[in-house]
Amino acid sequence: MAASAALWLCSASVHAHIVLVEPQAVAGSYHKASLRVGHGCNGAATTALAVQVPAGFQGAKPQPKAGWTLTTRKAQLAKPYSSHGKPVTEDVVEVRWTVASKEAALPDDQFDEFAFMGRLPDQPGPLWVKVLQICDSGQNDWSEIPARGTSTRGLKWPASLLDVQPAPTHEHHH
Repeated sequence: MAASAALWLCSASVHAHIVLVEPQAVAGSYHKASLRVGHGCNGAATTALAVQVPAGFQGAKPQPKAGWTLTTRKAQLAKPYSSHGKPVTEDVVEVRWTVASKEAALPDDQFDEFAFMGRLPDQPGPLWVKVLQICDSGQNDWSEIPARGTSTRGLKWPASLLDVQPAPTHEHHH
């Protein structure tokens, strides 16, 4: 099963244009989600990325990027959680990087990575990271999620999949 999931994840990254550098992570762990932007919009340079933080990804903290302005948007949580013993009722739901000057734009023929980190949910399962890529002219809305399962085959603008795996069990032998 794990081998088929790894094979699927490798083949999925061939078709997607904004992909997670590490598409698998362990439930309940802290994870750095790095999104690799492989091209612009029909030849135009990328000037902004708006990333929707998946529900259940707690305490998202974006990584700053030289030449880019960083903003976050918070929202009330439908299901509050506890962090360091304190109840958390609102959390980051969107991270946005915007070029500070035209010279900082990401040219179509280059790639870069944009990252944020946080705590993953305790339950395994798929987390979909939706990204709006804004360019000098046009945009790409990487937000399509398959109706069932995790195969993005056939989707033109697939969201990036973070496959949250079960935490390893620690067996005690006596």
